[in-house]
Amino acid sequence: MKKTIVYSLFLILTLNVSAQSPDSIAIATYSDIYGKFEKIFKEMQKKEKWNTDWAKFNRYAGQNRKIVKPPKVVFMGNSITEGWIKADSAFFKNNEFVDRGIGGQTSSEMLVRFQADVIDLKPQIAVISAGTNDLAQNNGKIEKEHILQNIISMCELAKYHHIKPIVASVLPASSFNWHKELSPANEIIELNKMIKAYADQNRIPYVDYHSALKDEKNGMPLKYSKDGCHPNKECYAIMESIVLEIIRKYVATPYKLTMSAQLNTSGK
Repeated sequence: MKKTIVYSLFLILTLNVSAQSPDSIAIATYSDIYGKFEKIFKEMQKKEKWNTDWAKFNRYAGQNRKIVKPPKVVFMGNSITEGWIKADSAFFKNNEFVDRGIGGQTSSEMLVRFQADVIDLKPQIAVISAGTNDLAQNNGKIEKEHILQNIISMCELAKYHHIKPIVASVLPASSFNWHKELSPANEIIELNKMIKAYADQNRIPYVDYHSALKDEKNGMPLKYSKDGCHPNKECYAIMESIVLEIIRKYVATPYKLTMSAQLNTSGK
């Protein structure tokens, strides 16, 4: 759509020059055309930016308003978290959990909406899963130290509001199909070490999905993911058994594993 608009603007400017007299055409150089084109395009970008819900506050605003009873746990994350409820909605419904994942988001965007999508819901626990899209450079390059800082900020906000934070490892991936130039396997391992070190130092539970899901290349095997990044149902079942084991230590209400997770646990 953007390409079509840009091309149309170029045609309009070109025709505008062509319709002028020969003397005018001699004066109107390509730099003049480019200058007009660049100005219009910048104005379009500016208006688009002004009208963009950058952190996607509206994604869950309606659902948040409908919540009457505080959930036991809120899962904050990206598309991996967002896809979880689609793969196994019973896991959330039966356990009084809430899914607040948004595809493509980095830790920065999660931090911005943490108040609206976690704190305001008054859960007992917040499971924070962040880092994949930071390492994929979805919003540009960011140092691992700054990714960790965003995660730390979410944990500090949770603790201040009497919410127990649980931090999760970044899932294994040897490549990103939307940014194929990157080789993130080792970067993920390094970030996970930093997250775990922070969690251990501050007595925050750490969910190690990575160790349970990685293959010999420190990526995600095909049996768990079609694209090497986003989990399938079998993968989510493993994640459920891992995270529930930790959640049970801090929430009094007894939880029930969904059937898929029960099968996975019994098969260990």
